[in-house]
Amino acid sequence: MSAPSPKDGPQNLLVIMSDEHQARAMGCAGHPFVQTPNLDALAASGTRFTKAYTPSPICVPARAAFASGLPVHQTRLWDNAMPYTGEQPGWGHALQDAGVPVESIGKLHYRNQEDPVGFDVEHLPMMVYEGVGMVWASIRNEEERISPGARMLGEHIGPGTSAYTDYDQAVVERCLAWLDERGSGNDRRPWCLYVGLVAPHFPLVVPQQYYDLYPLESLPDVKLHPSTGYQRHPWVEKQNAFLDSEARFQDAEERLRAMASYYGLCTWLDHNVGRILGQLESCGLAETTSVIYTSDHGDNLGARGLWGKSNLYEESVAVPLIACGPRFAPGDVCETPVSLLDVSATIAQHFGARLADGRPGQDLVRLAQTPAEPERIVLSQYHAAGAVSGAFMLRKGRWKLIYYVGFKPELFDLDKDPEELRNLANDPAYEQELAALIAELRAMLDPEATDAQAHSDQAAMVARYGGREAALKLGAPGASPPPKLAKSA
Repeated sequence: MSAPSPKDGPQNLLVIMSDEHQARAMGCAGHPFVQTPNLDALAASGTRFTKAYTPSPICVPARAAFASGLPVHQTRLWDNAMPYTGEQPGWGHALQDAGVPVESIGKLHYRNQEDPVGFDVEHLPMMVYEGVGMVWASIRNEEERISPGARMLGEHIGPGTSAYTDYDQAVVERCLAWLDERGSGNDRRPWCLYVGLVAPHFPLVVPQQYYDLYPLESLPDVKLHPSTGYQRHPWVEKQNAFLDSEARFQDAEERLRAMASYYGLCTWLDHNVGRILGQLESCGLAETTSVIYTSDHGDNLGARGLWGKSNLYEESVAVPLIACGPRFAPGDVCETPVSLLDVSATIAQHFGARLADGRPGQDLVRLAQTPAEPERIVLSQYHAAGAVSGAFMLRKGRWKLIYYVGFKPELFDLDKDPEELRNLANDPAYEQELAALIAELRAMLDPEATDAQAHSDQAAMVARYGGREAALKLGAPGASPPPKLAKSA
């Protein structure tokens, strides 16, 4: 039986989500030296969304929002100890209700494999640690929180292999086999496959050949480093003090090795995406499969002396987003602001399904095919590890507001200042713009009430686990360990 043509109805859909991939760390996004030829080719054959954001710049809340199609203040899954359980139905449930085969391979960061999260089968699923997650990081009061002893970025930084690179290798191999089975099988129903890759998430260890692509002497200085006199925003200073990866480098060379390793992991990720896309071609599925690539959040990568994610600057909160298929124009770019909630809506609508009521996302197809909507508002928020209070980002047109509960806000003109070098919030000349954005934020939610709700929910969870001393022992100290992989004889 020949493969169906795109005219026969909905195509298959392959969704690939990486972890911690900075939006600008792709050749197609204009990065001056990072090597991502496969993602560049995907962007050339589809549409790249240049202003895409995560609902929250940390893994578990971002993924719960993506799964359900709801913003974080509605999921009330605030941090890495509050994983998605399927209680709030999302795009996977919508596909199951529509009779669409839907499976996952790789990282989910939900609670456990028994929860009905919207997949018919979960292959090699990576969930939160022991089904619980980082309860210790849910203790957010500044005077009570305790930083973990282990270094967040990993004890070894540089060339080599890690449990994460081994895991990505296994995920890709299972994906190749899955596509081969589908391509040669008799089931011709359009399917959805979600693939979760871990790179470039720390630990910052990458196979030698990818590490060698980024010689230490070629790496540029980072912007706004505190050693140059830059003073971090007080909220950011308090949040970063919780882990402070910068202070834990052994010396300046190890810091450069961290940068080289991150960029190497971006190219390792690209290599794995290329293998998956190549298998689509080999199995005769390329013509009948649409592809979406994105990430759950970004990485600061040393800017402002910050590492990891967990704040609302562009390095952390912006994500790469590429969509390829017959409804996306090759080589196009869409400058309408979007978020992972729009990806949720797109997955459902691709198959003619609908998310449950109250989901704010819109189909990326419509957004890409209509004139740009620069004034479209995108929201992100953070209530997790290290945050002494809630923080909210609002992107509207050229303006970006970062609103910190209990602290002064930040305001940036991203048209004139895409690197966010100048905070305009204290400049009287921009008083009206600041007030208008704060009003827009308050029209969407009450930031103070939302912050109070997050603290209340987290305190109640810690109490359920037996209180502060018990909570400090619950959860991985840094990166969640992947599932144990079967060893060949």
